[in-house]
Amino acid sequence: MSSDIQLSLFNNSNSNQRDLIPTDAKIAITPGTYSNMTELAQDCNRCHRCGLGDNRTHAVVGRGNLQAPIMVVGEAPGQTEDETGLPFVGRSGQLLEKILASVKLSTENDVYIANINKCRPENNRAPTPSEMTACTPYLLEQIRLVDPKIILLTGATAVKGLTGDKRGITKIRGQWIEWEGRLCMPIFHPSYLLRNPSKEQGSPKWLMWQDIQAVRAKLDEIRNLQSS
Repeated sequence: MSSDIQLSLFNNSNSNQRDLIPTDAKIAITPGTYSNMTELAQDCNRCHRCGLGDNRTHAVVGRGNLQAPIMVVGEAPGQTEDETGLPFVGRSGQLLEKILASVKLSTENDVYIANINKCRPENNRAPTPSEMTACTPYLLEQIRLVDPKIILLTGATAVKGLTGDKRGITKIRGQWIEWEGRLCMPIFHPSYLLRNPSKEQGSPKWLMWQDIQAVRAKLDEIRNLQSS
């Protein structure tokens, strides 16, 4: 057998392995599996690594600047996100945009948004550990492709899904956590802020204002260091 034929067979084997990713959660999604977000989105939209893909309208992959210095990670899509295929576009998403804009951050220039899970759990329940395990490798590839300096984890499920930290969000919000060489900050999920509208000192909305200012300051600090 010639070396050319051997190489051809080897390449076909790799292709077959890649084809299995969306159908079998036991197939690893190793770093470098995807060369761009389009390839990743194609696999997400035909994915059945867990049961959530059986009932989705659209896989909700991400939106924003693909070279953003900040990445926002949510839990899982809701109904509006499932219908549109875009994360954080319902009431929570509108509030998130306002929070970002309050410190002059935007998805056009500074932020990319994604979720732990790409498909909506029924009745907007939290994804199960096995569902998160099946889908998180897609998120890890998104983080590698975008290469953000700062990751904002919205809510306890996002914190646990990415870092494994099981502490409640009220205990760790606003604290910088180093994960895989990146700075992460747990913050309240915007839906929690919608349920707690008070802006009094010490309220969730007041605390979020402190947190997002700290994020803005850290981003400015990073940029100043890079330019010096």
